[in-house]
Amino acid sequence: MLTPPLKILADENLPGLQSLFAELGELVTAPGRHLGAADLHGVDVLLVRSVTQVRAELLQGSSVRFVGTATIGTDHVDQAYLAEQGIAFHSAPGCNAEAVVDYTLNCLWQWCQATGRDLAQQRVGILGVGNVGSRLAQRLQALGCELGLCDPPRQRREGGDWQSLAEILRESDIVCLHTPLTREGEDATWHLFDEATLLQLRPGACVLNAGRGAVISAEAMVKVATARPDLSWILDVWEQEPQIDPQLLSHAFIATPHIAGYSLEGKVRGSWMLAQALYAWLGLPFNQPLSSLLPEPAVAAVHLNADADPSLPMRLIYDPFQDDRALRALFTRSPEERALGFDRLRREYPVRREFSSLTLSCATNQLPRLHALGFSQAVSSAVKRVDV
Repeated sequence: MLTPPLKILADENLPGLQSLFAELGELVTAPGRHLGAADLHGVDVLLVRSVTQVRAELLQGSSVRFVGTATIGTDHVDQAYLAEQGIAFHSAPGCNAEAVVDYTLNCLWQWCQATGRDLAQQRVGILGVGNVGSRLAQRLQALGCELGLCDPPRQRREGGDWQSLAEILRESDIVCLHTPLTREGEDATWHLFDEATLLQLRPGACVLNAGRGAVISAEAMVKVATARPDLSWILDVWEQEPQIDPQLLSHAFIATPHIAGYSLEGKVRGSWMLAQALYAWLGLPFNQPLSSLLPEPAVAAVHLNADADPSLPMRLIYDPFQDDRALRALFTRSPEERALGFDRLRREYPVRREFSSLTLSCATNQLPRLHALGFSQAVSSAVKRVDV
């Protein structure tokens, strides 16, 4: 077991590092996508995001004894190798799940508005019902949506009423992908959506992927999107990112640079969860509340008039089309500049709060619907009125 002072190397884009880790020793930050073995000299603790591939090539011969990733997904980490080397490992399951659900609901609402639909009247199929998928299911069910849930590992463990992938594709108006990326085993998700699978989508369906890019074959998606203009695509993750196929981008209704989970709460919660894990591993007390790391939101309360559409507070918190425009603007440049720009959009991402940071009051009976979307509900008439 290590004892402070430690040398901690962390991805420069992780928030709250000084507040959470500085007292444990020397804190060094670096660009996560470009970390190499030479950067790990004398390092005891490595803290990363999904852009860093944590494998034997990176860690071999290093002094690292603890690896933490501030992400839900762990496919970028060779956990078997860490276990063989006796290196402790922790992730941050659920850290940004609420942010991804906010993103998903917002984008789906915009798609429904553009196509003249009511989200509450759509049948939504969710593939992968973990931290994100289960929260999404709860909110959609509260809105009144009919759901289809597909999660073979959970089905085997728990039994119950689940749907097959074929049923999801055949019956769903909207298909949301929130699976991890796995390449082996009976539940492998790499290229789970190939050309044959995509062609099974219901006419007029929308596919939203805010899980892992390579769950859908980019080549197959371009072929199917070209042949099936009735389909819609909302894409936050991309195969081979930061290199994105321009044809794939051109078919997307909303295209964003892997930022679905990039709320301030989600980012800070990821770092905070790693701090909890590291302090526990060191046998030290950790008493810093998450709230101490979060500033007051710029807009804390809003009163909606009777005819206000729910998309107004949603886009007040987050407008996905801003990220869409920023990503598409990169494609006037060279492929190398696009890749650098993709990472820059993520690195310099503006502050975005979660729906729950905004308290709503309303002049009509639609407040329960707004609360179902994830906004906080006013408990008294004392909420300051700001008409939007």
